[in-house]
Amino acid sequence: MSFSEFRSRHVICFLAGRDEFAALFRSLQSAIDSFAPEFEIDRQYSQDMPDDHMPRSFDVCWDRVHDEAWTEYDERAVLEHGGVIYVLGPHMRAEDAVDTSAIALRLVAHALANGAVAAKGESAGVAHGVERWTQLAIEAENTAERGELTRICRLAFSKRPLSHEDFLFSIGFHLVGLPEVFVPRSHSDNELVLSWLIDRIADEMSAEGVGPVLARHNATLLPCDGYEEDDFKFNPYGIVYLGDAA
Repeated sequence: MSFSEFRSRHVICFLAGRDEFAALFRSLQSAIDSFAPEFEIDRQYSQDMPDDHMPRSFDVCWDRVHDEAWTEYDERAVLEHGGVIYVLGPHMRAEDAVDTSAIALRLVAHALANGAVAAKGESAGVAHGVERWTQLAIEAENTAERGELTRICRLAFSKRPLSHEDFLFSIGFHLVGLPEVFVPRSHSDNELVLSWLIDRIADEMSAEGVGPVLARHNATLLPCDGYEEDDFKFNPYGIVYLGDAA
């Protein structure tokens, strides 16, 4: 189900090492030509110089759920980067979102092996360190199970838990064709527990569909009203608000 005709897309930020911008640009273009033909480099906003906003941006976006999602090496690489390249993905339908996200993850791994020192998914505002991105890409490449691929891509490109009044919630589930999940704080005072619950609901929706999950958890599906329809973070599939029966 979709509340909007808007189709989500990946926007990925790559940081090049010092004097690596041109080589990374060529490598990314070669990878796009080879296995990601619907992706494109954003030439308007990419720049062959450091961006002073990046340290703060990455600090806000680091994944704080997975243990050792980034290291001091990753933080230092962001501080010392030499250029920025943005890559835009194609507009996705729900049915092709997982496959497109798997290609995006493969592109991230390729870039990090060929001149990029850091990567961030702008469509949810999430960043991992080099080792974590690479691990996720290897897991995605080695799985033949659809639900597992959906889970890996969701962990790669979504962020949770974020805070909004009485809820903790996700951003980025639209990148695998799922609605976001909002969980009341009343379920637990431990944010990692609530993050686990958000992930559990997402896994159930992926396996069973949204309808059965809504019924089982006394949940409600409503449109996403926190972002404009043309915003990277807008979720056309809506938001699942968990009730008291989770």
